Amino acid sequence: MEFELIAKTFQGLETVLASELIDLGANNIQIGRRMVSFTGNKEMMYRANFQLRTAIRVLKPISHFKAKTADEVYDAVKRIDWTQYLSNDTTFAVDSVVFSTEFKHSKFVAYKVKDAIVDQFREKTGDRPNIRIVNPDIQLHIHVAEYDCTLALDSSGESLHRRGYRQEAVEAPLNEVLAAGIILQTGWRGECDLIDPMCGSGTFAVEAALIARGIAPGVFRKEYAFEKWPDFDSELFERIYEDDSNEKEFEHHIYGYDNNRQAVEIATRNVKAAGLSKEVTIALQDFKDFTQPKEKSIIITNPPYGERISAPDLLGLYKMIGERFKHQFVGGDAWVLSYREECFEAIGLKPSLRTPLYNGSLECELRKYQIFDGKFNDMRAGGGDIKTAQERRLMADQKRFKQKRDFKTRLGEQPEERELSGDRNFGKGKFAREDRKFNREDRKFGREDRKFGRKDNGDKPFRKDNEERSFKRGGEGRDFKRGGDKFGKKNFERRNDKPFNKFRRNNED
Repeated sequence: MEFELIAKTFQGLETVLASELIDLGANNIQIGRRMVSFTGNKEMMYRANFQLRTAIRVLKPISHFKAKTADEVYDAVKRIDWTQYLSNDTTFAVDSVVFSTEFKHSKFVAYKVKDAIVDQFREKTGDRPNIRIVNPDIQLHIHVAEYDCTLALDSSGESLHRRGYRQEAVEAPLNEVLAAGIILQTGWRGECDLIDPMCGSGTFAVEAALIARGIAPGVFRKEYAFEKWPDFDSELFERIYEDDSNEKEFEHHIYGYDNNRQAVEIATRNVKAAGLSKEVTIALQDFKDFTQPKEKSIIITNPPYGERISAPDLLGLYKMIGERFKHQFVGGDAWVLSYREECFEAIGLKPSLRTPLYNGSLECELRKYQIFDGKFNDMRAGGGDIKTAQERRLMADQKRFKQKRDFKTRLGEQPEERELSGDRNFGKGKFAREDRKFNREDRKFGREDRKFGRKDNGDKPFRKDNEERSFKRGGEGRDFKRGGDKFGKKNFERRNDKPFNKFRRNNED
């Protein structure tokens, strides 16, 4: 029997996730914002968790309803027969995402869901199931878009980006789901060598090796939430886990370089933990020493861009990247994920494709550079082109980019000097313009149309209460914290009766 499923992902990876679901055999695939809905049976749900590289989690909706008030949310949830999913001995937790003018706080919605479930059990049995934030038996997720509500079971538990192979990480490591999505967007599937000249903890290298070898990203996971469900089919999941029919040999190689010795050591340990030392080489090397590869290669990299991590001379770093591309990577394609416009400008090369992607809260861009010999105008005069027909169509579709985004912020500018950004102020000039400045006298005395008290005309002094009056937005000392669930681990032993078993990757010498 088929049922509705939702795979969540990062904004910008929806089409890649949809392609993965097509390959997986899912039905009724529909792309949404940061999600793809589809239908499938229990096996499809298990495979989606185990095999999808670009999904953050897989949800199984159990109810769709409309609610304009918190009481309506409570009533709709209470009408569900929760004995299908829970018992008094079951622990559960409720996660919530809310985009609504009616419901101001997502946690309040989660509390109403929890209250409805608990009250139903109290009325029926005189007892109630317990809430457990960390590693509950059942994880529920409610999504509210204005008045449209979807209540779902979370079949994944811990986010699927936590593959299980990462032993350590450098500062601000790249998310595994994002790394896999970028690699899949480039079209690379192992046809040539792949190089990450600034590899950090080796995320691109490991995810590329898994893609090239056809190894499912879930082989390292110890647990999924659906394993705690009452209808869990352990034999079915074991067959899925042991199915290595998609695995293949990789005839090329993957190289990861970094100029930080600690990063190289961490990346090497992560590669070894994934059992991919044969496919991946990690070495200590500064990108400025990069030379033309002997074999055909592709470069995919994520340099610092001055947010979570930076470099002493950030623009100088990007200028060096462009110089290495131009003189030591002729004939290859290079893909760079970054955030700041001036960083891309410093590369000094014309991209053939620009794709918007979110790295956390930052709306970044993935840019493709097709490296050719000689000057751009000479190449064009000779009939060459850096864009394919498909890339031209994509570049013409400006709807891919959010029109009003904070992407042009310049390095080194102070808030009062940088360009306005955001939905209300984009494209309206700079704070530093004369018509937008409020100097010290303006703030103290006020202009005629902005004054807080009577302006001094020389006859009467300011009232002291006006002079010392202060205005505060919000409550004093309020502290809003966004929490996250941490899921525990359990031993998840698998059969080891095959000569080429997946668990040999965890036991590599």
